[in-house]
Amino acid sequence: MDTARDASGRRYLLVERSAESSRVRDPRTGEERSVSNDDLELVAESALEAVGRAVSSAVRHELDGVRDDRTIGLLREIGTREPVGVVTLLDAYDLCESDLHGTVGELRAAGLIEPADIDDPVMAGERGYRTTETAREAFRSRGKADEPGDESE
Repeated sequence: MDTARDASGRRYLLVERSAESSRVRDPRTGEERSVSNDDLELVAESALEAVGRAVSSAVRHELDGVRDDRTIGLLREIGTREPVGVVTLLDAYDLCESDLHGTVGELRAAGLIEPADIDDPVMAGERGYRTTETAREAFRSRGKADEPGDESE
């Protein structure tokens, strides 16, 4: 998944791109919309870091022990897409298999994600993850209670 910004500097995750427009998701709100490609500029930034930077300091405080943007971004993306398979995560984000497994291990040890069955018949049997109630509650109760993370480059 790539990251882009509009003329105002607001960052988005590119969900889908066609010749004339792109489907983008706001990493702060999860809201998706279509935007003209002429109004977007690709940014050399990890999508997971962009998502992680959009997480408020109140949520970061609740997720004690998870400090870096990429890990928080992965946790947020698992929560947004859950349950989500390992292959899907590897395809969508700029993580190699060992980095993904290390980060997933860290999140599991912190009690923030857990293994999950994938309901999709095409991916049946694939290993996957979902957030725990602890992580869901942190995002639900604190997600809008504080100022957004820094969006500077």
